[in-house]
Amino acid sequence: METVSLDINVAQLLKEPQGSTRNYKVEDEIEDQNGVYPVSGEVKLTNENHVILVQANLSTGIKLQCSRCAKNYTCPIRVEIVEEYYPTIDIQTGEKMLPPDESGAFTIDEHHVLDLAEALRQYRVIATPMKPLCSLNCAGMCPVCGKDLSTGPCECPTEHIDPRWAELLKLKNKASQARAKGKNK
Repeated sequence: METVSLDINVAQLLKEPQGSTRNYKVEDEIEDQNGVYPVSGEVKLTNENHVILVQANLSTGIKLQCSRCAKNYTCPIRVEIVEEYYPTIDIQTGEKMLPPDESGAFTIDEHHVLDLAEALRQYRVIATPMKPLCSLNCAGMCPVCGKDLSTGPCECPTEHIDPRWAELLKLKNKASQARAKGKNK
C-alpha cells in the first residue's frame, strides 16, 4: 500500500472507469493554532462517475484542557471520514466544471489534487470531547486551594461548611444533642 500525504493526486483515478479504487496509507501532519499533530491511517478512494468517494480512518490529536484539573494535554482523536469530492476541471477536456449544488461541498483542485486537510479539520472538531479528561481517573482540583488532587490530598479541611447553612447546622447539632440526652435517661 502506497504511503501518501493529505494531498492526493487523483488524475489517474478520474481517467479510470467508474468503480475503480485506490487504497493508501496516510502519514502526514496537521497544524492548528495550538500546534502540529501527526496524522496516520488509511484512505480508500473510489471513482463514482465524476466524483471521488473518500472513505478514511485517521488518527490524530488535539490540544485540550482537562475539565477536572485544568491541565493542558494532547487528546487522541480518531475520525472516520466519508465524503464525496467533486472535480473542478474535467480530466478529459480540461474545461471548468460546474460547482456542486451543495454549498460547502469538498472539491478537487485544478491540478486534480484532493486535499483531505479541511475534511479532517471538520471531523476532528466533531470528534472533540465535550468534557475532556486528561485521564479517566483524574481526581480534579481542590475547590478551596486549587491543588491537583491527582498528585495527592491537600491540606484543606475536609468538611467545608457553606456559611449560608451555618445556622441550620447549629439547629441540627442542638437537635442531635437533645436526642442523645433523651436516650441516656
